[in-house]
Amino acid sequence: MTPISEAVILMAGEGSRLRQSYDGQARLRGSNKPFLKPLVSLLRRPLISYTLENLMCAKIKTVHFVVGYESERMIARVKQLIPSGVSVSFIENGDWRKKNGISLLAAAGKVGAPFLLTMSDHLFDEAMVGRLLDNFDPGLLNIAVDRKLDSIFDLPDAMKVQTRGNKVTGIGKDLRDYDAIDTGLFVCPLEIFDYLERAKSDNSQNDCSLADAVRLMAGDDKVRPIDIGENWWQDIDTPQMLKHAEERMTRRVSRSVK
Repeated sequence: MTPISEAVILMAGEGSRLRQSYDGQARLRGSNKPFLKPLVSLLRRPLISYTLENLMCAKIKTVHFVVGYESERMIARVKQLIPSGVSVSFIENGDWRKKNGISLLAAAGKVGAPFLLTMSDHLFDEAMVGRLLDNFDPGLLNIAVDRKLDSIFDLPDAMKVQTRGNKVTGIGKDLRDYDAIDTGLFVCPLEIFDYLERAKSDNSQNDCSLADAVRLMAGDDKVRPIDIGENWWQDIDTPQMLKHAEERMTRRVSRSVK
């Protein structure tokens, strides 16, 4: 198995759905500081700190952060959270208002293969990262998928995945036939950048999402699903998702200390 030592974290967007709630509360407090989603507090810790902790446990040595919105403030704050012994770089995405595929394209030429890819607003069990790193195929795009459909919070908003055997055959939020959910955790070959360029060129706005590239790769039988089993994850896009994650993590902490 090819060892992975590099990770890319996408954190260029402004987190508009969560930001709307934050801005309303900030005005009540008389604050005008811009909202930085990766630093939102979750059980008194910045959201991004949980991701960094899991990457360190997975022995990731280099982390590339793709930044955009309020990048100077973001970089200054995130630097304070970096564990010792970890090398970091900050990659500017000037087109951060576009979809997340453009953010990942900003990392082209700056990362080796294969590399771990995740989002700054997703929470994962530590064991889930290990499971992906222990089972990936270095020649394919590997997606950590959740088949526990009944446990998904806000299923209508989730990124659905259709699989057949050991291959992904479809992906999309509006997919009608699906048997898994994309958790936002990947092991990528460098070929992902070629497919992102294809997806971008196919779009009249020179824009593309990560899902667009995954769809193209799936059409060439180059996407592999890796089931996360009983592991837990949660993306944080709305105040309701944040509250759900806090409640779930509080229960887990309570059980662990009994």
